[in-house]
Formats: sequence, C-alpha cells, structure tokens
Amino acid sequence: MAEFVIVTGMSGAGRSTTAGALEDLGWFVIDNLPPAIIPRVGELVSSGNGGSQRVALVVGRPGGAEATELIDAIGRLREGDHLVRLLFLDAADDVLVRRYEGTRRRHPRSGTGVEESISEERIAFEGLRERADIVLETGELNATQLRSRIAEVFGDALAADAMRTTIMSFGFKHGLPMDVDMVFDARFLPNPHWIDELRDMTGLEPPVRDYVLGNEQAQAFTERIVDLLDFLLPAFLAEGKSYLTVGIGCTGGHHRSVAIAEEVSRRLRLGDQPISIFHRDVEP
Repeated sequence: MAEFVIVTGMSGAGRSTTAGALEDLGWFVIDNLPPAIIPRVGELVSSGNGGSQRVALVVGRPGGAEATELIDAIGRLREGDHLVRLLFLDAADDVLVRRYEGTRRRHPRSGTGVEESISEERIAFEGLRERADIVLETGELNATQLRSRIAEVFGDALAADAMRTTIMSFGFKHGLPMDVDMVFDARFLPNPHWIDELRDMTGLEPPVRDYVLGNEQAQAFTERIVDLLDFLLPAFLAEGKSYLTVGIGCTGGHHRSVAIAEEVSRRLRLGDQPISIFHRDVEP
C-alpha cells in the first residue's frame, strides 16, 4: 500500500519549504502537479513493483473549479486502497502580505493587489481547508521550524489505522497556535524565569525540568493531561481522525510548557502511542 500526502494551501504559506522537507525525509515529491493527473499517479504507483511507497504531491493554486477537481482527484486516489492525507498550509493575511512584500514576488493570482489576491485565494480555498486531514499554520514558524514540524508529522510511516499525535509547547505571549485541537495552560505553575540560574535555560535541560516537575501541582497537572488523552486518543482514532495536535502553553514557551510537554509525551509513549513533540518557541 502506498502512502500519499497532498500538499496545498495559501500561496506564501510554505509549500516549497514543505516539499523540500518531505524530499529530505525520503518522500518522492512531485511539485506543481495539476489535479487532473493525481489519479493517474496513483495508478502508476499501484502498477509498480510493490512494497511501501511514500509519495508527496504538491498542488498550487487549486481555486474555484480546480479546487473541486482536486477534491474529486483525492477521492479517486483513496478508492485505489492507498493511504491518503491532505495537508493544508496556512498563515494569517498580514503574514502572507509581508512575505510577498519582502520577496517582491508577484502573487500567483495577480489581482489588483497582494491583499486582494490573498483574499480571493482564501475564499477559493475554503472547501479544501475544511477537508484537510491536517492544517499547519506557518505564520509563527521560520523555515527551519517548518522543516522540523514536517519532520515530526511525516518523518515516520503511518499505518492506515493509526493516528499521529503531536504535543506542542508554546508561549502565549507569542500568540496561540492556530493549528492545535486542544490547549492546556501551564501558567499557574511557578515560573523558572524568575530563578536567575534557570532563566537562560529551557525545559529541555535537567535543572529546569526538575524544578518544574518537582512541583506537586505540576505532577497532578501532567497526570490529568495524560489520563484525559488516554481516554480521548482511541475515541478520536475511532472517528477516523488522522492527526491530533495538543498545545501546552506557558508565558514565553521556554520553561514550564516545554517540561510538561516532554513529560506528557514520555508517558504517552509508554502506552505505545505514536507521539511526536514540537517546541514552537524554543529556538532551533
């Protein structure tokens, strides 16, 4: 059985970076693919020499009639007994405007202006975004962080009956992640930022981890998150969800959220859950 990921999304949201990251992970990447050709690619893969194959199809500008064509093409691809995921890349309008102004590139829709073109594209993409298996908000990510996020989500082959769960740490002062399914707030815990010797460390380092997890409330908080996820993950999987992202936040995203996210991930992995972890606001 072949595994396909269809990559699409807003222009300027990181399709090229994503394509490069998937290629580095060993995926066979086809860029700028017209939707009408997708079913034929599935047929060619099926008629190959067998074995597991991982193919990424990057589709740009599928708005209006092309969006409908892409939805139909994905449906036909799934009929071929393939594992198919739709990845939609997005970012806030002001971020996309800044990116186009910074590169001086012309927007593919070439409307009366960049803002108008982005608005038109967003309307055209509504149906696709709603159908996506995973939506990645790239506005707060630089290229290195986006590559890391792609590696966390698509680095390992995913069985058809499995769900990829990502535990994401973040800082509320940098904005709430838009691509999380649920959020836990760790700001009630004592903040290592106010301890001089811990301030410049992160929750990945033992002194900070021990300080955070040594607190009784932190232990109880972690246990309740794990208990809840142990209950929810099988239910989400039964409903056919392919990807789940759980956000754990603190003020800056360096200390408490990182330590709690690491501990939650460690405990969930003990139960053989396919878990990945991503620290959004820890410098790569």
